[in-house]
Amino acid sequence: MKQVTALALDGVMTFDLACAVQAFRHGPGEFGAPAGFEMRTCGVRPGRVWTPNGFDLHVEHGLEALAEADIVVVPGTGLPSLPVPDPVLDALRAAAEHGATLVSICVGAFVLARAGLLDGRPATTHWGYCDLFADLFPAVRLDPHALYVDDGDVLTSAGLSAGLDLCLHIVRRELGASAAAELARWNVTPPHREGGQAQYIPDSRTRPVADGIAATLAWAAADPAAAKDVSALAKHALMSERTFIRRFKTEVGTTPRRWLEAQRTARARELLESTELPVEVVAVQAGFGSVTALRAHLRAATQTTPAGYRRSLRR
Repeated sequence: MKQVTALALDGVMTFDLACAVQAFRHGPGEFGAPAGFEMRTCGVRPGRVWTPNGFDLHVEHGLEALAEADIVVVPGTGLPSLPVPDPVLDALRAAAEHGATLVSICVGAFVLARAGLLDGRPATTHWGYCDLFADLFPAVRLDPHALYVDDGDVLTSAGLSAGLDLCLHIVRRELGASAAAELARWNVTPPHREGGQAQYIPDSRTRPVADGIAATLAWAAADPAAAKDVSALAKHALMSERTFIRRFKTEVGTTPRRWLEAQRTARARELLESTELPVEVVAVQAGFGSVTALRAHLRAATQTTPAGYRRSLRR
């Protein structure tokens, strides 16, 4: 039996903690217990743990429980940029030295990074916090696109439900694919999601505040298939192509070609999410012209294929 200990710090996000509970404490069936794991939850000390979710927790164990764990799970907290108490960092380092596997869910990666346990390693966290994480911990090889990263004895997940993806991965790694598939069915979730968290990041359409070329941008964003190339954009703006490119870079901060590709990708995502149109039609309506071009740009933006993107959003 593997001993799993989850660390509930003040401010713990109970959804993150529940991902571990569903994987390591409650197995398939009404009263099922997962074979192969025993799980308990600890805090800095036994007793009350505050959460930002409208209720508090009571834990029976303090940090000493980490010394006995085979797997330590660190859920995120509501304020990940705050300092972590030194005794917590020391206990996590000691658990790592004793051979425990360390797992973070969502912004729990901030805690592991503060302990220095992610230095030089690949890791991920919630996409909304990746910029902050990269600024605070430049020594970590941050992958902002992954749903989770398995680096052997240290594993990290992206935001929220990606924690369940990671926990299912650990079950698969420890107990095999059949056990993970059965647990996934009980939790009404796919055993493995395609792509990474990039497919869930809102598309960033530039909305310039100045008048300038705003009308042309609005036209191209509404119908990227009509804006075939940079010359079409310049013609709509009643400018020479050279003048348009110079104005565009000044007002938007990127090149017209890159911006237009982003609009086409965003339009393709909308169509894949909200319609049943064949992929070939989506490619044409988004302005790519070919499925090959659509696949290449969508994979660059979301780390998955058009079919995979549509399936993951429909689930």
